[in-house]
Amino acid sequence: MTLERKRVLVIGGSSGIGLAVARLALERGADVVVGSRSREKLASAARALGGRVETVAVDIGRDADVERSFAEVREVDHVVVTAVDPAYQPIRQLDLEAARRVIDSKLVGALLVAKHARFREGGSLTLTAGIASERPAPNGSVVAAVNGALGALARALSLELAPTRVNVVSPGWVDTPVWDSIAGGAKNDVFAKMAARLPVGRVGRPEDIAHAIVFLMESGFSTGSVLHVDGGHRLV
Repeated sequence: MTLERKRVLVIGGSSGIGLAVARLALERGADVVVGSRSREKLASAARALGGRVETVAVDIGRDADVERSFAEVREVDHVVVTAVDPAYQPIRQLDLEAARRVIDSKLVGALLVAKHARFREGGSLTLTAGIASERPAPNGSVVAAVNGALGALARALSLELAPTRVNVVSPGWVDTPVWDSIAGGAKNDVFAKMAARLPVGRVGRPEDIAHAIVFLMESGFSTGSVLHVDGGHRLV
């Protein structure tokens, strides 16, 4: 199974891991649609990809918006969801609205995509979790809970949506724009300390995760799986 002439929708594809997935899918011969809430980011992504993609504006946490976006996109072969609205906060000072944005962007969004997407034969849905489900950090309880839930969701959906395949990629630390808001000016120092701990000696790049996601799209015998691509983070 290859991506040649397949229709691939990447929700969250305007930057970071999603943009790397869109670029690699194009290289593999796919017809790519990039989805994001921000029309400005969509325009920027389209330019970065040489104008070779379609775009669709979608707020993945809103039922009507996801339904509309799939009506525009029509049938697809593969859907990849990398969208996230992260929030790290002490549980004693939990901001429920911020927590709900995390839940909506990753868990509710995945449910709505499963509800509205119409897959062609041989298609797949790939969700993106993260190392927080295995190695949670202080102030990251909501992110850890949502990431862990995606594995259970994929196992359930792989039965309910069969023969459409449903899988999860769980990245470790990856150098994406999300980290600019998480770590700010300390990002380079934070990354250097993590790189020294990891067996592979570096933090991830978006392309590392994109290769794993493309593998799951092309692997017709993979479903209900969580593929860890974390540089050995779970071991240290």
